[in-house]
Formats: sequence, structure tokens, C-alpha cells
Amino acid sequence: MRGIAYMSVFAFCMASMITAVRYISQDLHPFEIAFFRAFFGFVFFLPILVRYGIDPLRTSRLPLHFLRSLFHVTSVLLFFFGVSVTPLAKAMSISFSAPLFASILAFVFLSERLNIARIASLLSGLIGMLVILRPGLIEVNMGSLAIIVAAASWGTAMIIVKILSTTESTVTTTMYSTIFMMPVTLIIALGFWTLPSVEHLAWLALIGALASVGHIALARAMREGDVTVVLPVDFTKIIWASMFGYIFFAEIPDWETWVGGAIIFTAVALIAYQERNDKTRLPLSS
Repeated sequence: MRGIAYMSVFAFCMASMITAVRYISQDLHPFEIAFFRAFFGFVFFLPILVRYGIDPLRTSRLPLHFLRSLFHVTSVLLFFFGVSVTPLAKAMSISFSAPLFASILAFVFLSERLNIARIASLLSGLIGMLVILRPGLIEVNMGSLAIIVAAASWGTAMIIVKILSTTESTVTTTMYSTIFMMPVTLIIALGFWTLPSVEHLAWLALIGALASVGHIALARAMREGDVTVVLPVDFTKIIWASMFGYIFFAEIPDWETWVGGAIIFTAVALIAYQERNDKTRLPLSS
């Protein structure tokens, strides 16, 4: 139950964050928002540094942290741009595809097993993506394409996090990601800079806090509960996104978004189920 509760917090935080990004992007460029997301995300971790000093930053895998951050930066920049021009529910549905990309990359780079069930799940995820985008029937805009590339980048970052998790804590990985994100996003944002007002800074601080709380809640959810139990709760993101999109932007999701999102999410859940079964079938070490 704790795992489900933490996953619910993660889903709410992520849906709330992209709603705030959509709102503030009417005044500030998404790339500038991405910088402040990293900046205020780091501010959120300052009490940890005050309490524990530099201990959370001790690592022997700095290059791998930097590589993970590059993919994370790419994902955040493109996702924030995509959200600024794409209906919230549609953006959230497409973003569910990130674990599908991670599954493919795990097969290529980590030599993980790719059986018939996983192949069927991946193909189902692709079908779900096509249902949402409907290429050839409607024009696929730059926002949707940006979110697809963002999902692929985040899927790659997830694989690197999996490698880092063998030696690094969640706090260490998250803090280094935030630290490396700040200078990279700042350099990119300077070309689109607009001086934020006090109201803007309040929204930007909220975005950073929601992102940090959400990622911590996700890590706790995965620790407290089985993946196949907590993962279905992640689908509530599309419910929150649809609700917020309707209330704040008068957006009504079409049926293709719901159907495609459900297909993609089901494919992700099946992959998670297969992964759990693979782990439980492994013999105990002596």
C-alpha cells in the first residue's frame, strides 16, 4: 500500500508539473523553464547537503553520471517544448513509451533476454503510438515528435540509471543529474532568455519542487512495492493530465489518445511483469 501511495504522489506531481510548464510557457520559453526546473530542483536538495555534507556526492563513476545527465537534459528540453504545443493528455500518453525504448536498449546494450512475449509487448506499444499519432491521417506536429525523442532519451537515461544503481544511491544519482543539468540548460536557455517576474519565479519554483518530489516518490514506490503492483497506478497521470487540461486549457482528449495511451501502458505493464518473472526464476546464489 505504501508503494501504491508513493506512485500516486509521483503521478500527481508529474501531471501537475507539466500543467505548470504549459501555463508558464505562454510567457517564458520552454528551454528557460528547463533551466529553472534544474535550478530549483537543486535548491530542493540543499538541506540534504547541509545535513550530510558532500557524502551524497562521493562517487567513482562521474563520467557515467555526466552521460546520464546529457540524455536527461535532452529529454527535459524536448519534453518541455512538446508540452508547450501539445494537448496535455496526448503528451502524457506518448511519454508512456519511454520504458519501451528502455527495453529495446537493454536488449542491445545489456544483453537482456528478448522473448516472444516482450517482442509482442513492444509491437503493441508501437501500435499504441500509431493510434495516438495517426500518421498519414493527420499531420504529426513537431510537439509530438519532440515528445517521442524525449521519451527515447529518457529511456536511455533509465538504462544508465540501472547501471549506476549497482553502486550509487538514488539521492546521489538524482543530485548529479540536477547539478549537471544546470550549466547545460543555462547555456541553451540564454538564447531564448526573458527576465522572469516574481510570479514567474513562484511557478518555476513549483515546477522544480514537483519534479524533485515526484522523482523521490517514484524511487520510494519502486522500493516499497513490486513493480507489477505499483506500475498500474502510473496510468493515473493521463487522468490527472486530462482533468487539468480541461480545467485550465479547455482541452478535451480524443478517443485515440485514451485508446493509444492504454495500449502503450498495457505493453509497458506486460514488460514489467515479464521482468519480474525473469528475476523470480533466477536461482538463489549459494
